[in-house]
Amino acid sequence: MKEVKDILPGKLTANQLIEQLYASGGFVAKKLALGVDILEKTVKDKDCVKILSFPACIISTGTRGVIVDLIKNKMVDAVITTCGTLDHDFARVWKDYFHGFFEADDKELHKKKIYRLGNIFIPQECYGPILEDKIQPILKNLNKKEISGKEFIWELGKSLENEEKKEESILYWAWKNQIPVFIPGITDGAVGSQLWMFKQKNSDFKIDLLIDENDLANIVFDAKKLGALMIGGGISKHHTIWWAQFGRGLDYAVYITTAVEWDGSLSGAKTREAISWGKIKEEAKHITIEGDATVLLPLMVSALKERLK
Repeated sequence: MKEVKDILPGKLTANQLIEQLYASGGFVAKKLALGVDILEKTVKDKDCVKILSFPACIISTGTRGVIVDLIKNKMVDAVITTCGTLDHDFARVWKDYFHGFFEADDKELHKKKIYRLGNIFIPQECYGPILEDKIQPILKNLNKKEISGKEFIWELGKSLENEEKKEESILYWAWKNQIPVFIPGITDGAVGSQLWMFKQKNSDFKIDLLIDENDLANIVFDAKKLGALMIGGGISKHHTIWWAQFGRGLDYAVYITTAVEWDGSLSGAKTREAISWGKIKEEAKHITIEGDATVLLPLMVSALKERLK
């Protein structure tokens, strides 16, 4: 039995705060601290292949910088995400997104040609048009009739080599460090639309996602151990645990979600449910942390980096 201790607010480092959250014994606070413990074990396990999965929405926010940091510092070995990650990461190299608010008048925003993503405002010219201007020339210069999703994403990253804000980009660091990024639903977004548009005049062009699946298979089959930090649900989470089952399941799993369990959704399913499928091992270290990743992830990664020095 451990005594519950009060949190003592003050000048604290991220890791000191995490340690106090654990000692507080309180609800998600303790889960958050346990999640950092598991991430630390994952990173320190030299036999473990580390997968990071997340949905695109957080890349429209400053949390993008946390994802960049993980990839830049090679704290993950592979990424599984959604098409919108390409959209937001690539567009923000040249254009800015802006603070908004959830209660905005969406009719007025539509008239002013401003998209709203939660409480982020995205002027139309900062999204579709800039992506078309930048991506179509890349596709024309590929000189390939067939390419995997991973290779195409690396080409996007490589194209940023001479851009002033390249180091703020997920795609740049993924290419620079040769960390594969897999997007099983690559047509579901603005970049996917650019691929479709290009194919209208280049009928022999093809993105072969089954090559990506082969690459994922090799990663999973060759891994001695598997670990995953999964942010949010949907296809990025599912593709991570789906492939993990073929590698005998995850040894480490940290899941951050705002979804509920009782509707039976994959997004709301806790890590323990994945054990029944063999997607997470029975003896794995795992936890589900309920909360907004834009709050929790920066704190967790800051504490983790402090521990790893």
